[in-house]
This record gives sequence, structure tokens and C-alpha cells, in this order.
Amino acid sequence: MSISTKNYSFVRNKLLNKEEIAFLDVREEDPHAREHPLFAANLPLSRIEIDAYAKLPRKDVPIVTLDDGEGYAQLAAQRLENMGFTDVSIFEGGVCGWKAAGGEVFKDVNVPSKSFGELVESKRHTPSLSAQEVKKLIDDQEDVVVVDVRRFDEYNTMSIPTGISVPGAELVLRLPELAPNPKTKVIVNCAGRTRSIIGTQSLINAGIPNEVNALRNGTIGWTLAGQALDKGQVRKFKEVSQHTTDEAAQRARSVADRAGVMRASMADVEKWKTQNGRTTYFFDTRTPEEFESGHLLGFRSVPGGQLVQETEMVAPVRGARVVLVDPSGGSVRANMPASWLAQMAWEVYVLDDVKPSDLSEKGTWKAPLPTLPQVNQVDASTLSNWLKSDSNTIVVDFSTHALYVKGHIPGSWYALRSQLVDALKNIPKVDRYVLTSTPAELSAFIAQEFSDLTKAEVLVLEGGNAAWMNAGLDVEKGPVHLASPPLDRYKRPYEGTNVDPAAMQAYLDWEFGLVEQLGRDGTHHFWVL
Repeated sequence: MSISTKNYSFVRNKLLNKEEIAFLDVREEDPHAREHPLFAANLPLSRIEIDAYAKLPRKDVPIVTLDDGEGYAQLAAQRLENMGFTDVSIFEGGVCGWKAAGGEVFKDVNVPSKSFGELVESKRHTPSLSAQEVKKLIDDQEDVVVVDVRRFDEYNTMSIPTGISVPGAELVLRLPELAPNPKTKVIVNCAGRTRSIIGTQSLINAGIPNEVNALRNGTIGWTLAGQALDKGQVRKFKEVSQHTTDEAAQRARSVADRAGVMRASMADVEKWKTQNGRTTYFFDTRTPEEFESGHLLGFRSVPGGQLVQETEMVAPVRGARVVLVDPSGGSVRANMPASWLAQMAWEVYVLDDVKPSDLSEKGTWKAPLPTLPQVNQVDASTLSNWLKSDSNTIVVDFSTHALYVKGHIPGSWYALRSQLVDALKNIPKVDRYVLTSTPAELSAFIAQEFSDLTKAEVLVLEGGNAAWMNAGLDVEKGPVHLASPPLDRYKRPYEGTNVDPAAMQAYLDWEFGLVEQLGRDGTHHFWVL
């Protein structure tokens, strides 16, 4: 059965009318980041079975798949229909068709959030200090606190000297005890611009009495100024008193009310979970550790700062409803992110009436998956013996490139599912291939495709890479056997410690131009409090 196509005016009208649409760029992240429409969320064909049910909770949501002529959009549409989605179309002409129709295209990742951050700064003139000014404050031992609003792993990789890790949504809750003296200057930093702008403006919107400034251009600006970053720091925010929590809760609730954030009850949540014709996302915005200790059924762990920064990564249905909950921090970490999502034109609610007894679920969030295909499996111990004694067995790893480099089964080859035909040309011909991945289930979805392309025996490692690691077996590190180019991750100019300064400056120049691009695109509905 042929799949219908949709054109530029269909997608644009959905966006202009604030109607639900899942406009999905199904290429790998690197080509996606080179150019795509503003609200084309990246959901790569390679991982579609792993991601689709969580990111597209409603089976009848209008879906339009996008590629740039590679054929991925057709394949993705077919797979989505096989998974039970009922309103799936292909964008005609791909990215070239979008541009030919007059559509604006954007570079990089998380562009809706980054362009919104630039809009906030342009409207509110969010105060900032240069890297040189901040270094002088630190060197002169002024009364200053530097708070790093990125994820902890980003902070740990590289940070501003004296900086403390306080991921974005934690700021309004934690800062009063990190800087109890209202005369203490507060510097908010991220890697580039967005999260420090949003973090600084959050503290200002919440009425924190301290002088607050963003570190202009973040760790990029610091590096371009020729100043050294710290590495491996572990300073983190501490728990705060009930009095501080109560005050922060009042501040955050006031900001959320001004932004038009709505309130939801447990009864609303139960009704929305099964509602037809409307997509609802349920996010718990606390730290992952708090989530694991007890959470609500059906809620996903998405810390609030990252939710504002990477909204389309977890909520690709533009026009959907979003419900946030923070049951243990006076709802500060739900109300502050909600205030930003509301300004980004989401219909957003905060769930207030949560009792400790409601937090009945324990452990990490698990993605809902389609039924796994029946595949022939092998356990880690048997595979280990084969690899020692049998040169006719090769392991192919379909994890992300980043995870593969961090640690993989010795001798295994990294391959991208979307590049499978080409990858097999680079992998030696043997009698038996064993597929593995993180998450383990991904290999099971790939096994039949792999089998169709080779005459060899194809098996799947039971439990994937986690089972191999848990068995205490040897691990190899580094980009050793790459059968595919690492297109699954766009190299961000603000990550790591050995980035070309020209790339950093080009990134900043790009960010400065986003407000103008937003104006040309005209589909965003953003506003600023």
C-alpha cells in the first residue's frame, strides 16, 4: 500500500494553527544538524522502534517523515505503520522540497530552544559579563558564586574555575543557600549561550535579590579569551532547608502563574493518559536519583533544565500537552521549566496534588517498546568462548558511536543501521555474525535486515552489551573498527576540550543570527514574559 505525501503548506498550516504534528527528520543526527526545518524533530530511522512509542504516545497523531532524498522517509513511514501508527505521511521533496517552497532551514541541534534563548536575551537584555570580567572577579577574590547549569557530566568534563554544578531547573531552589548574602554576585554559565541566558533570566524572573549575570558565551567565550578551564570537578549543589524550599516554591509559582502555566490534578492525569485525539507528555523534572527512589506511574525522568534545552528530543509532537511534576521540591523544578515551556507556546500544566504514597514506582524509566521479533540468541559466556577459539565469528555493535568508543566487546565492529549495506562491505566476511547493542533490544529489530544481506548465520547477544559487561568480560575502548562513519552524533562545537577556536566562533556567530531566522520562519508562536 502506498503512503501518502504532504507538502510545505500542510506542515506550515499545522504549525501556524498550533495543531498537533510530528514532523520527523528520520536522518541521523549529523545530517539533520547540517540543515533542517525549525520544528523537524530528529528521530533517526536507525532507532525508530526504540524511540517511537515514548516520543509519539498517540497512535493517531499526524506524522510526516522527512529525509533529503535518501529513501529513509519512506522506510520510516512503513515501519511506523507496521508499529500501529495510523496517520503517517512522507514530506514530498525532502529538505530540498522545503527550501524550494520558501521554507527556512536551521543548522545545529535543539534549535527551537536555542533560538528561543536568543529571543529572550534580545527582548529582556539579560545581563552578562565577559570572560575577562568574570576571571577578574574570581582572581580578585570578590564575593562571587559561579553556577554551572549544564548536566553534571558536561560540568565534570570542563568547568569555570570555582564553578559549582547546579543544573538549570535547580537554580531557583538551590541558589539562596549557595549565595545567602544578597550582596554576593552570581554568575551563571553553560557551554555557549542558551542555558546561561535561561538560567540568569530564571533567577531574575523569580526575584532573587542578588545581582545575576550570565557568563557571556559560556565555556566557549572563556576558551576564546585564552583562559584555562578546570577539568574533573565534582562540586555539586546541596540539599536546602524547608524554609528555603517554601520561599523558592512561592517565587517559582508566581513566575509560572505570570507565564500562564495551568494546574493539573491526579484525576486529570488519569483521564489524559487514555484520551483520544490529544497527545500528552508526562515528565518528572527532578534529578534522576530522586526519580529512581520513587515516581508516578507513566512519568518519564527529564530533569527540567535539559527539558527546556532539548524539548524536541523528548516531545517531538509540536502542539502537544505537557504535564510536569516535582513532588519533592515544592514544585520549583516543575514551575520554572513550565514557565519557559509556556513562553515556547506549549500547553503546559504542573501537577500539584501528589502524595508520597503516589510515588509507587521505583527504578529508572523504561521506554515502551513494540513486541520484540523472534531471533536466535547467544549468551555472553558462549560468545566469549567463540571469540577466543573461532576466527569465523564477528560481533557487530549497533550502539551509538559515543557508547562504542567508551567500551565495546574486543574486536567488535561499530555499524550504523541506516548505513548497513555499506557497513557490510567494510566488515570481514565470516560464517557467523553476532549483533549487540545498547539498549539490547535494538539488535533484535536489526537481525532480520542483517540476515537478508548476508548468507552467514546471524545471532543476537542476549542482554546486549550490558550482559557482557555484567559478566565481567574484557572490554576494548576507542574508535577501533568503524564500519560506518559516526553520523549518529553531530559534533557540537562546545563539547570536549580540544575544539577548534574557529568552530567555536562560528557557532557563536550562528547563535547571534537565530532571532533573525525565527522572524523569517514565522511558525514559532514564542513570546517572552
